[in-house]
Amino acid sequence: MSNLLIDKASWLRQKCYQMFLASNQGHPGSVFSQIEILTYLFYGNIIDFSDIKGKNRDKFIISKGHATMGSYPILADLGFFDEVELMNIGKPDSLLKIFGNISIPGIDATSGSLGHGIGIGSGYAYADKKNNQFKTFVIISEGELYEGSTWESAQFATHHELDNLIVIIDRNNKMILGDTEECLKIEPIEEKWNAFGFDSTTVDGHNFDSISNGFKLINNKNRKPKLIIANTVKGKGISFMEGVPSWHYWSKLSDDQIKIANKDLGI
Repeated sequence: MSNLLIDKASWLRQKCYQMFLASNQGHPGSVFSQIEILTYLFYGNIIDFSDIKGKNRDKFIISKGHATMGSYPILADLGFFDEVELMNIGKPDSLLKIFGNISIPGIDATSGSLGHGIGIGSGYAYADKKNNQFKTFVIISEGELYEGSTWESAQFATHHELDNLIVIIDRNNKMILGDTEECLKIEPIEEKWNAFGFDSTTVDGHNFDSISNGFKLINNKNRKPKLIIANTVKGKGISFMEGVPSWHYWSKLSDDQIKIANKDLGI
């Protein structure tokens, strides 16, 4: 399984890079930092998307909507839409938008207004709670911890004992303005969520063994919503992007940068 996941993560990072090159727009730092998390969710037998034509399945939301395009190659691979759509991303008549939108098959929430995804996800989890069959997974950015609506939703989730809600924080330590701890200190993150009544753990977001061990908590039937803090690197996979806040946004690459990126990604 581990080799399969490593290969899938490499494939996903390459596909996203090719989409950036094709559209010349997007948010590579946030997309690349979550690649292993997305890979594990969809190819590690975590998310149940077997009923792709209906609503009898787990729900999945990337609340940091600028990073939703990271899931597009997966959704194409699962059969939600044709793979040819990937290279048309961002064009005026394209099915695929730079930000996640419910007009796209497989996307469960229009996102991008930071702090809203966990509220939408809590609603899904609450609706599914009665039969306790389906889970709702929400990836949020650490910047969303600056939003009051995130903490309001956390209170809602614990009050209603939504142990079918799994929140994943992509903790890449960076945002548009720089280092999150310098902009506004948010640590200690895990202790804060524990205080709100969540069942929490922290993992290395680029190591599948660590991720797998952390995700064991999602099956705890303890009436607590779940939180996984994934420590990641913004721009992971392309050396000149890693940990650099300015690569929150895509910039046109020089020929030398393309050579470096291609080598880094094994293309």
